Amino acid sequence: MKPIIGVSTNLKDQVLSVSADYLDAITSSGGLPIVLPNLDEEVHSFALLLDGLLLTGGGDVDPTLFFEEPIPHLGNVSPERDNFEIALTQAMLNLNKPILGICRGIQILNIAAGGNIYQDIYSQFDKPLLQHTQLAPRHHASHFIQIEKATKLHGIVQSDLVKVNSFHHQAVKKIPKDFEICAIANDGLIEAIESKELDFVLGIQWHPEGMLKKNDSSSASLFQAFIKACQKKE
Repeated sequence: MKPIIGVSTNLKDQVLSVSADYLDAITSSGGLPIVLPNLDEEVHSFALLLDGLLLTGGGDVDPTLFFEEPIPHLGNVSPERDNFEIALTQAMLNLNKPILGICRGIQILNIAAGGNIYQDIYSQFDKPLLQHTQLAPRHHASHFIQIEKATKLHGIVQSDLVKVNSFHHQAVKKIPKDFEICAIANDGLIEAIESKELDFVLGIQWHPEGMLKKNDSSSASLFQAFIKACQKKE
């Protein structure tokens, strides 16, 4: 039976939405995607039902969730989405079920596990930055990341250097103690984190689902490894 993968959704004006690229990435890798509503009262039921969780990209995260006041460069936030995703992420972590966080998803994962993020890298990061909000097409890989050896991510992509796309102005700042940084950009910004304790908990700052149409091998390997981790052990 195909593993059931919960896919988080944008919520704006009471309308749920999610890019079909995420769903295609899951189905093409052998998973069965379920689009998740943002229902706090059903978090426990979803955590028991799902074999894995895909935290998708989207708007900004409410900084009060990591005990900061909002700065002027903060964008639109969705409290309902934030609360649901963080609660579900924590439930999945407690059950040691696989999680893949993409873009906003790495930020939600990091906050849910006890870390924090930059509300706006362009005004808060203390070093010169690359262009992390690219103007190139979504499928185009615009900058390089350096991947740490002896990490799960390195084992998946089988490379020290990978080129990725980039669509964000928030990013991971301080990581939780049970996590490690597994990739950085050449400007020093964190591009990927993973759990040191759990079987498959990985957050990445780029959008591999957007590069699959160009047959990007690293992107395909990421989704294949995620779905494989979600398959129930007999």
